[in-house]
Amino acid sequence: MRFYKIFTTLSFVALLSSCAAVNYSYDGKVFKDAYSSIKSEELKENLYVIAADDMEGRDTGSPGQKRAADYIINFYKNLNISHPPEMSSYLQTVPADYMNKKSRRGETFNDSANILAFIKGREKPEEIVVISAHYDHVGTKNGVVYNGADDDGSGTVAVMEIAEAFKQAEKEGHGPKRSILFLHVTGEEHGLFGSSYYADNPIFPLKNTVADLNIDMIGRDDADNRGQNYVYVIGSEMLSSDLKKINETANAKTNQLILNYKYDDPNDPQRLYYRSDHYNFAKKGIPVAFFFDGIHEDYHKPTDDPEKINYVLLQKRAQLVFATAWELANRKDRIVVDKKQ
Repeated sequence: MRFYKIFTTLSFVALLSSCAAVNYSYDGKVFKDAYSSIKSEELKENLYVIAADDMEGRDTGSPGQKRAADYIINFYKNLNISHPPEMSSYLQTVPADYMNKKSRRGETFNDSANILAFIKGREKPEEIVVISAHYDHVGTKNGVVYNGADDDGSGTVAVMEIAEAFKQAEKEGHGPKRSILFLHVTGEEHGLFGSSYYADNPIFPLKNTVADLNIDMIGRDDADNRGQNYVYVIGSEMLSSDLKKINETANAKTNQLILNYKYDDPNDPQRLYYRSDHYNFAKKGIPVAFFFDGIHEDYHKPTDDPEKINYVLLQKRAQLVFATAWELANRKDRIVVDKKQ
């Protein structure tokens, strides 16, 4: 009996020591394995489906958008990443009435849906890090399909790959300390409808939402940065003095992209801080960072096709978002909200 107690105690101590030895830093094997799982060829494979002609430009509430949603959901199912337990499926319906009331151009819409996938945190599951992208585009005009490979097929597949990376770490016994919500929103092109609806009808209390990392166009370059390894980062210090520092450290420890803050100003003439889905989180006092490649020559044109994507650069940018999310999810303390809009 005494030997059994000693053995049990030693086993328990060994178990604790093993858990304590897990290195969640950027130099640790856990992070490196997950980070390396984000691959350009997998991003390309998924984007050629999301931005294919048979998706018909993924207009809000269209059959093509629903086919894209089915593909995204099946991706998560195959990875064994479920929807939030508070939901009965991956879909959060965004009613037509909600969008029609917000329509700025007199447009009318069919019901559409946000897609929510979820990995529960190990230590602080009630705290949520959101990684978002819109999966809609502008549809078909005069019989011509606007495929929206960069806008925002690139963000869509990046979120999918980032989810796979977090899932790999979880399968190895090192899931995130905080929960991660992978949020694919609808209706961005017509007025940020999906993110607005989620912010008005959150699945998790917004007070528990740590940050939103929003990805909208990260597969191309613009004329000012042609051929460079860069990404625009917008809004990362608007509400939190922590978030910009975390993102810059993540970048320095990984691919060392050029972080361009040209548009990181609410008074910029392009007003990009207000023009993507992160803004509906920022309005609620949630720290945000918006990752963006700039306005290029195929923006909102039928020539925004998957063969024009720089998949190596797309991989590097997706890895940066993952590295930033990794720190947000695994650091000891939740980031501060110490600034106001």
